[in-house]
Amino acid sequence: MRRGITATALAVTLALAVTACGGDDTSDGGKSAGGELSGKVTWWDTSTVGSEDKVFEQLAEGFEKLHPKVDVVYVNVPFGDAQNKFKNAAQADSGAPDVIRSEVAWTPEFADLGYLAPLDGTPALKDEKDFLPQAAASTRYADKTYAVPQVIDSMGIFYNKKIFKEAGVEVPASVDELKATAKTIKSKTGKTGLYLRGDDAYWFLSFLYGEGGNLVDADSKTVTVDNAAGVKALTVVKDLVDSGAAQTDATDGWENMQAAFKDGKVAMMINGPWAVTDTYGGAQFKDRANLGIAPVPAGSAAQGAPQGGHNLAVYAGSKNLDASYAFTEYMTSAESQTQVAQKLSLLPTRTSVYTRPGVADNEIVGFFKPVVDKAVERPWIPETGSLFAPLVTEYTKVLTGQTTPEKGASATGDAYRKLLKGWK
Repeated sequence: MRRGITATALAVTLALAVTACGGDDTSDGGKSAGGELSGKVTWWDTSTVGSEDKVFEQLAEGFEKLHPKVDVVYVNVPFGDAQNKFKNAAQADSGAPDVIRSEVAWTPEFADLGYLAPLDGTPALKDEKDFLPQAAASTRYADKTYAVPQVIDSMGIFYNKKIFKEAGVEVPASVDELKATAKTIKSKTGKTGLYLRGDDAYWFLSFLYGEGGNLVDADSKTVTVDNAAGVKALTVVKDLVDSGAAQTDATDGWENMQAAFKDGKVAMMINGPWAVTDTYGGAQFKDRANLGIAPVPAGSAAQGAPQGGHNLAVYAGSKNLDASYAFTEYMTSAESQTQVAQKLSLLPTRTSVYTRPGVADNEIVGFFKPVVDKAVERPWIPETGSLFAPLVTEYTKVLTGQTTPEKGASATGDAYRKLLKGWK
């Protein structure tokens, strides 16, 4: 009797995961003489537990039904841990999964380290011309393709329509309007206007782009985070907190932000499509029509939000490449992406999916698709994923008054130049 899909708990330790992983020497499989796939495929999924993971796990079960001799071992690895866990396992050549859900910025880093299998010419890249160009861009490194885009995203302002109506305010289109709107909300309702996540610098990027800045200029190999635009952006977010327009935190940002917004303690937050399902679970949004979403407010120079998303990548040391390629193709197929969009409102990476029933009329997908089309691409260099650690340290210190915007930007720039050898 074959085993069903194996689910590993969120809190699983890496040591336990090693015993079930495709990079382990005990893993075997491939194709039989008749071409039938068999063996084990371990998949590290980094989706949100409680709102996304069950959908992806059930989707993976469908692959087993198509390929009865393949056992998919599902492991949900916390997103914040997955990047380093994969690198450690791949470096040791022990315990790495066959397939990993990789944040877009991780893909060029993993490829540069030699941990990913090139996918050009494999079944994993079926119908590759169907992928959105901006989604496909994050999968390529050194003229090869190392991943397949699964979902794409960007960010917007989530707002509570009832609170806005009570305060008599409109959706802010600029940071100046955001501050004024928050002030009115506080005076009319007693609620805080904005919850600004302070423990993750990804939430800072919209403000940086809004002032015309960026982390680096990859074409000229120049660090730009510490230029005038970077200082201005840090000044803007600090002013939002100091003025009382926003509240922030130094730890547990996701949980605190979601709880405050879902309970109606704050009127706005910046977030992406990955947060929609969880947000609908809040008391304020039992009536889903109460959730409003609008583009992030523009800064003094521009309006833009970062391009994000996730790719599926195959471990170069997998002992079951044939099944891993097939699993990757299945999980990123138009059919699978349609189910994900319908159930989770996550944005497809395939152009053809946007016209399908249940996707074309999905309000959340409809809002975020134009946002994604105008999103700012991050530099697809191996170090992109490592740029956030120095930035979040200084970003948090600025928001909590431990340093100034000028010193925070300067310290981040210094850290970048140590990381990016030879950059200006």
